[in-house]
Amino acid sequence: MAKRFITEQKVQAFKQSLIDGEKSEATVKKYMHDLGVFQNFAGHRRVNKELTIRYKGFLEKCYMVSSVNSMLAGVNGFFKYMGWYDCVVKTIKSQEGLFRREDRELSREEYQRLLDAAKAAGKPRLWHILQVLCSTGIRVSELRFITVEAVLAGYADVILKGKNRRIVLPQKLAALLKEYIRKYHVVKGSVFVTRGGNPIDRCNLYHEIKKLCNVAGVASSKGFPHNFRHLFACIYYEQEKNLANLADVLGHSNINTTRIYVRCGWKKQIRILDAMDLVAAV
Repeated sequence: MAKRFITEQKVQAFKQSLIDGEKSEATVKKYMHDLGVFQNFAGHRRVNKELTIRYKGFLEKCYMVSSVNSMLAGVNGFFKYMGWYDCVVKTIKSQEGLFRREDRELSREEYQRLLDAAKAAGKPRLWHILQVLCSTGIRVSELRFITVEAVLAGYADVILKGKNRRIVLPQKLAALLKEYIRKYHVVKGSVFVTRGGNPIDRCNLYHEIKKLCNVAGVASSKGFPHNFRHLFACIYYEQEKNLANLADVLGHSNINTTRIYVRCGWKKQIRILDAMDLVAAV
């Protein structure tokens, strides 16, 4: 077997393959970071299965299971790109992953408190953005497709990473957005933009929501944009009980991805089991 070493040339070639594969900027950055951690661990040693197993063990001592699996994804991706399939290691299976973390689960009541806080603070743009995210289930990266033209049509066509899907805007939301673009003289293009005219990005929105959580009395651990997508998915599933339809609405090609969004918390699972009342009294 040929001796395998990680070189800067190979790393850059892998990075370019991610870019060519239309991976998001955040994904490329993360994969490069995680591969860099493995590079530091490997040093000048030859890469083989034994080394990657030892690396996996090293990560288990330093990080939570979810973080370990996330960091292994980048390294495994590099191995597959290089054709080093015998070096790929399995991720860690965890029973904890069957349940949603309740310290991060945003409730409908907390969502309303965030809306009230945004309105009281005089932040109409943020107030509208939160409602768009929560009432449609879109990702922050898809927010730029909510254009004046889409609002008038009642739907938005999203084209990302070679995929095309249509997002229906609820009638009440469309009415709110029509009033917003009229009031703030948004003539065309993305409804929500920065002062420089660029679409709102994840980083700016993340910081705005974190600050809003402090004002609204909502745990900061729940203050991230993607959490509104989770809340949308939970409410949709509670109403429809149709995982396939939810997968279509969220734009998931794999229904197993959708299942992550509708997992219940540990306490809710206990309440369900207790309500079944299948244990006989002594």
